[in-house]
Amino acid sequence: MLNLPPVFPPLTVTDQMQRRVAVPYPPQRIVSLVPSQTELLFDLGLAERVVGVTKFCLHPADARQRATVIGGTKNFHFDKIAALQPDLIIGNKEENYREGIEQLAAAYPVWMSDIVTLADALDMMRRVGLITGTKTRAEQLTAGISTSLAELPAVVEPATAAYFIWRQPYMVAAAGTFIHEMLPLAGFRNVFADLARYPEISPEQLAQANPQVILLSSEPYPFQPKHVAEFQALCPQARVLVVDGELFSWYGSRLQHSAAYFRGLHGQAQ
Repeated sequence: MLNLPPVFPPLTVTDQMQRRVAVPYPPQRIVSLVPSQTELLFDLGLAERVVGVTKFCLHPADARQRATVIGGTKNFHFDKIAALQPDLIIGNKEENYREGIEQLAAAYPVWMSDIVTLADALDMMRRVGLITGTKTRAEQLTAGISTSLAELPAVVEPATAAYFIWRQPYMVAAAGTFIHEMLPLAGFRNVFADLARYPEISPEQLAQANPQVILLSSEPYPFQPKHVAEFQALCPQARVLVVDGELFSWYGSRLQHSAAYFRGLHGQAQ
């Protein structure tokens, strides 16, 4: 007799955008349109089932060799996706583009995340575990992340900080972003909390905000130590640090490394 895997009826779930999605259970051919969620799938033990990733899926290091690269997060190669015959596509409201997602959703099960808070991120991981048949591993992962972040020491007087994500024009992470939600865990108070999303700011606005610390993210703009002097000239009194943007903005399993990084970063900011 042939040793065939068990066949289950489709699992109908609600994604984080409140869309109802019928997912073959468990899915066998998964395309991930988001780097942080690609890493999550691999950490859930699904490497053999991930058939498509984006060109920005840097973790794990061999993800783009093991799976087909289907374009970027905002420019999908629909022909490559069609050739993969996916039975599940996982995307994100902010990182992907609506028209492309709608086109894919007309042909395949597309499950979307929508993440602003840490609670949203943990919920996403548990839901992805459920729909991929890795619920136990997802619960273990989220429990570990929750514990590690909860054990970070409370900071009585957080340093005021400006978190830069772009240069020319200058852009910062403000309220309504996952980065903004993570800053207090790292011991910082966002000086641009009165603004929304990712606003452009002028050197004059930065000087007026007068942050104690300027954080230059390694992504999406690749800030490097050579940029420190530029911002030091704008705010001579501030401490300027280049930080690992993945540990502030990747809302998947990379969060398991954030607590240790934040502990060290808080010491550097003093």
